[in-house]
Order: sequence, then C-alpha cells, then structure tokens
Amino acid sequence: MPYAVVEQAKVLERQIIEIWQHQLLDGTKLTTEGGESIKIIYPGRINDDRGPDFRDAVIDTNGELIKGDIEIHVKSSGWRAHRHHYDLAYNGVILHVVMWHDTKATTNLQNGKSVPILAIHEYISPISQSPNLTYPTTTVTTPCREAIEHLSIGIVAKFLDTTGEERFLAKASQFQADLAQMEASQCLYQGIMGALGYSKNKLPFLELAHRLPLQVLQSMAQSKISEAEYLAQKQALLLGTAGLLPSQRQNWCPENKLDDKWIDQLERLWASCHQPKAMSGDDWHLFKVRPNNFPTRRIAAMSYLILCYRERGIFEEVVNMVKEVPLNRGYHQLEQGLVVTASGYWVSHFDFGLGGRINNPTLLGSRRAADIVVNIILPFIFAWSKITSQPELASKALSLYCSYPNLVANTIERHMSKQLGLNSNLVNSARRQQGLMHIYNTLCTQGRCHCCSLSQLKTGNRV
Repeated sequence: MPYAVVEQAKVLERQIIEIWQHQLLDGTKLTTEGGESIKIIYPGRINDDRGPDFRDAVIDTNGELIKGDIEIHVKSSGWRAHRHHYDLAYNGVILHVVMWHDTKATTNLQNGKSVPILAIHEYISPISQSPNLTYPTTTVTTPCREAIEHLSIGIVAKFLDTTGEERFLAKASQFQADLAQMEASQCLYQGIMGALGYSKNKLPFLELAHRLPLQVLQSMAQSKISEAEYLAQKQALLLGTAGLLPSQRQNWCPENKLDDKWIDQLERLWASCHQPKAMSGDDWHLFKVRPNNFPTRRIAAMSYLILCYRERGIFEEVVNMVKEVPLNRGYHQLEQGLVVTASGYWVSHFDFGLGGRINNPTLLGSRRAADIVVNIILPFIFAWSKITSQPELASKALSLYCSYPNLVANTIERHMSKQLGLNSNLVNSARRQQGLMHIYNTLCTQGRCHCCSLSQLKTGNRV
C-alpha cells in the first residue's frame, strides 16, 4: 500500500480524511483497537452537512457488510472532546477512524451503543523530524474508476443512460405498488410532499401527507369562500397538523410574541377546525436549512398548489398537463405548472417571525419544480398509465424523461462525477444525473462493486 509520512504534532484532521478516502482501499485487512479485523469496501462520501465526516460507508467485518457513517479525529479523545456522545446526529457511525488512540475511553454513541476505533498510524510509515504529514500523490482508486479510464465516451454515456432509465423504472415500480394500496390522487400527493422535504425533511413531509390525506384536505372547505380564505384554511390545516404554528412550538420564546393578522387567522382556523392529530415541531429538521427551503415555506407552497388546482384537483391537472405538453421542450411547461410565487406573509418570511433572508420570491421555484417533475411526476404518470392501460401516455412520460435537460447538480452527483472522473459535459441530461445516483444507491453504498457492469464493458478510447 502507499505509505504516508507523519509527525504527530503536525497532523491535521483533513489529512487523515484524505488517507481514509484514498489510501486504504487496496484490500489490506485492518485491525481495530478491539481486535476486530475489517476491510474497507467503500469509504463513503464526504458529508457537507452537520454530523459525521463521511456518509454511506461500507466496511467488511469478518465477512459481514456493515453500512453507515465514519467519524475522523486526529486522536480518539476527540470524540468526547467534541461531545459527539451526546449528539443524535452521530448515532449512525460504524467506525471511529483516528491517527492515534490516546484514551482508555470507548467511542460511545448517544443511543448507548459503542463503535470500534481504528488507529491508522499502524498502517502508515512514520519518519522522525518530518515537519508535516506528507503522502504520495498516487492513490488507490476504486474499481469503477480504473475501469472507466479505459472506456470510450460513447460507452460511458450509454451506461449512464441505461442506469438512469433503470432508476426511472424502479421509481415507477414503487409507484405501481403504492397505487395498489391507495387512490391515485393520494399517491401523487404523497410523492410531491416527500419531494418538498428534500433529504432532510422527506420523512416528516410523508408523515404529514399520511396524517392529512389529500381528500380530507380538499374537502375541509366551504364551497363559497374567497381564494384568500381558502388559502388560509389550507395553510392552517397543513401547518397545524405539522405542529409548526407558533402556538405549537415548545421552544418558542415569550419575547417572540407575534402580532400579525395572518398568523392570528391561521391560529383561529386551526383552533376551530376538526383537527387531525398534530405532529411535534421536533419532528422537523431546521438546522442548516436554507431559508428558501424551510419546511414552513414548502408547506405553504403546497397550499398554493391546492388553491391553484382547486377546481379539478392536483391529480387531474397533472395528468392533463403531461398529456398536452409537446415532446419537444415540454418540460418547461411541466415545471411552470408547479412553480409557486409567494404572496402576503411568505414574501418576506421563511418561518413565523423570521424573515429578511429570502433570496427568491417564489415558494417553489423552477429548479425544485424540475426535480419534482423528473423524480415524481413522470415516473408516477408512467406507473399510472401502465395500470390504466394507456401505453401511449406511458411512452410519452418515459420520452419526456429521457429528453429532460440536466438539473442542478446535487451532492451525490458531484461525488460520483469525481469518483468516476467524469467531465461535466458528459453528464449533460437529467437521465445521466439520475444514473449516477442509481449507481451510488444500488451499488456503491451497498458494497456491490463486484456487481457493477462497468468492469464488463468493452474498452475503447479513454474518457
């Protein structure tokens, strides 16, 4: 294996991160401080959010694959020094990687479990008098990176197209299973709600959709009320069921007493309606969430969508949109059908009593709308069309997906492009972006490198 050169006083955590990520992938069996033999199958991806340093790693312990997070420290005492043993965010850690094990204390998680410690100084070659940690520029690469370096651009492009279509069909298959259990309108509603939550709040949004079904939400309104009254009623129901109204916040400070007519109206409507069982405000993840993505704004966006499609309903309108849009650049019309422009209170606020940092006047912009079209609308329409024997509509949904332009790159796509050494010009469609995520979710994070078809593809000109 490639060796690093270390001098204890000068080691930085970011340098250990580099070693974990690039220099221990040669199949060498490592031994933890507790005597467990492990092998790195997949080092994971660097976490750009709160919590452990690496997400979705896979290690082999005595023939058993273990999946989870990795935390890095220079010394093992850093775990308690940083108070990770009190932090829920670190309960997914499966291995504590350090340069030196300098304490008798074990690495305990907040949930009471303990995880092994791997001291990597035993696997790198120290040189005394070295002023800094240095290591060779040549690193151990993943099998997929080695394979892809010998493949032509055309072969790699076709591979990404194929895996992107596999992801689409997998999503459609899940929708088909859901459609067997619930009405089509509720199925679509839940899909959109989950997408509004992004990764951090997907589960709370799905729980909200379960507690407040679309049929109940749409029916709880008087037939002859103004649009403003209808909107207030929907926001009160959604935000109240979510447990996010000011009166429901346990940590709401008395000095934050709000004097706003819109908030007062929402509180009155919630108090007077037949209330579903409310969620807890603690169910929602608000830490390091951008103001434009705050759950309160995204929930408000759903109320506007319900108002917009008040006459026929969201399901009927979405199906009709897909039927009517042209195959050539029809994606733009689909996105615009989901864009929601803020009005009233939400023009200047991202949460109750909190404002001034809104960079976008929309509650649901074209970028997020595009994500919903690609990940929810089109695979849902494909699944529903299959069930209702409408092959032409199913074919159109797939064709729209295959021709969809690339979306804004997310963390996983950037990670996979770097891992595979791909040029951004190659990942030039939503389908290829989805292909990268499919590879990551079904192969990399499952420790299934041996199942990746990249190694079986024919060689050609290098990418």
